[in-house]
Amino acid sequence: MKARSLHSIRKFLVTLSANTHGQDLVEYALLSGFMVVALWAFFPTGVVPSISTIFSKLNSTASVMVP
Repeated sequence: MKARSLHSIRKFLVTLSANTHGQDLVEYALLSGFMVVALWAFFPTGVVPSISTIFSKLNSTASVMVP
């Protein structure tokens, strides 16, 4: 019984490692998450609100331009 479950786990892992569909999306998500953490760690806290204000203004301008 134990050998059968180990075989099914091994088969699942082999199938999972062979399936690369969607791999780019995961890589980009990890990269963007790393960039967010790095930027959060290196930027002073006084810069973050001004960046947020810039993106808010861009968003409001874009929403006015796009119907």
